[in-house]
Amino acid sequence: MSRDIAFFGSSLVSAYWNGAATYYRGVLQALAANGHRITFYEPDAFDRQKHRDIADPDWARIVIYPATEDGVDKALEQARDADLLVKASGVGVFDRLLEERVPGLRRDGSLALFWDVDAPATLERIGSDPADPFHALIPQYDIVFTYGGGPPVVAAYEAFGARVCVPIYNGLDPSTHHPAPPEPRFGCDLGLVANRLPDRERRIEEFFLAAAAELHDRRFLLAGAGWGDKPMPRNVGYIGHLYTADHNAFNASCLAVLNVSRDSMASNGYSPATRVFEAAGAGACLITDAWEGIDRFFAPGSEILVAENGPAVADHLARLSPAEARRIGDAARRRALAEHTYTQRVRLVEDVLAGRLP
Repeated sequence: MSRDIAFFGSSLVSAYWNGAATYYRGVLQALAANGHRITFYEPDAFDRQKHRDIADPDWARIVIYPATEDGVDKALEQARDADLLVKASGVGVFDRLLEERVPGLRRDGSLALFWDVDAPATLERIGSDPADPFHALIPQYDIVFTYGGGPPVVAAYEAFGARVCVPIYNGLDPSTHHPAPPEPRFGCDLGLVANRLPDRERRIEEFFLAAAAELHDRRFLLAGAGWGDKPMPRNVGYIGHLYTADHNAFNASCLAVLNVSRDSMASNGYSPATRVFEAAGAGACLITDAWEGIDRFFAPGSEILVAENGPAVADHLARLSPAEARRIGDAARRRALAEHTYTQRVRLVEDVLAGRLP
């Protein structure tokens, strides 16, 4: 059954200060391939339109609305005839207004979904504030999808009154993330792509910057927005925001790439970041911080390297040969293609929408 889908999110066309962009693109392009008609509503906010990564895709209609209350009202009015109304978390402007209004747009036969791309943080917020208005809104949504989080997130959302909660994990779009020729400008021993966020900065200091200070004869490369004034060891290069068109070359040019989870996702577990699957798609050797549930996605030691702390990152890197890095990256790519594509993720979405619960 094909549907008209109205999706309110941060941005589909820009990954600038918007780590969810690759996830949105993977899921929604796979839904469009199944015959659904996608309209993505995004606010003109945070200079994202000045830092677009892609043009408007042919598989989705993009509606950019002013970041004002009137702009939100007009966008909602346009969306009211959709069969599936989706409010994603973290739009960035007027989130509470959208959360409140989207369920009320339903007509007979339509569904309202909340799609949480940072469920551990959302649940921590409402769990610490009984007066948070989202408490009363959760049961008004027909379905809650989450970017990850596994059994702990499902149990917590159900305890807060969710009718249905299902994790739809990050995945791989092999047409977007794939092996590429290495480029000298990205050549390094360990690369990291991460925006500077308060709930991840301390962990990046531990897992990346401290490892660089320990291995002063190795080259480290940091990409992402916001790090310009951060003190770093001399062997760390910083290149600023990395456009998604360069992600394959970046991943292919590093001996290994690093994933560092945000605090809430690391403590909750079951939350593989987009970067994990991007790196796997490019055949890169990935080192990740430790979190529960890794082995549901990749086999530690043979498809991914897991580090409990900064010294463990340094130890992995000191031991890693180019041949071993290639072997691990190739194994990760085979696993991702076999089990973790967005085409496979969307099969679960379709089952849930049809009432075939897992």
